[in-house]
Amino acid sequence: MSGQGPVGIDELLERVRTTYTRIDADSAYEEWRGGEALLVDIRYQALRERDGVIPGAVVVERNELEWRLDPLGSHRLPEAVSHELRVVVICNEGYASSLAVASLRALGLRRATDLTGGFQAWRAAGLPVTPA
Repeated sequence: MSGQGPVGIDELLERVRTTYTRIDADSAYEEWRGGEALLVDIRYQALRERDGVIPGAVVVERNELEWRLDPLGSHRLPEAVSHELRVVVICNEGYASSLAVASLRALGLRRATDLTGGFQAWRAAGLPVTPA
């Protein structure tokens, strides 16, 4: 993406999203239930308190995401043991999560993806949500 002029956020999102395949709520739920994926909720606390949380999802504030998921990092989560880890990043509506995935992929987490529509799509699909 370097060497080009300024780009707006909408174009940046389009470019980032061409580098991987996003996942829908039902597929993310099935991968998580099958033990194939780690769900990572990056929404800020006020949204979690307002809308609830996904049971089993790991909450990692966006500003800590790379440090918590880097398998080589000294501050990693216990689950972050391999660059082969399937990570599904979840934000509120599926925008910030796309940029987060680009960052995780730059760290070598090549199987990282995000939830199309974010938490709101999860909830609209009738998937499990509990109060924060």
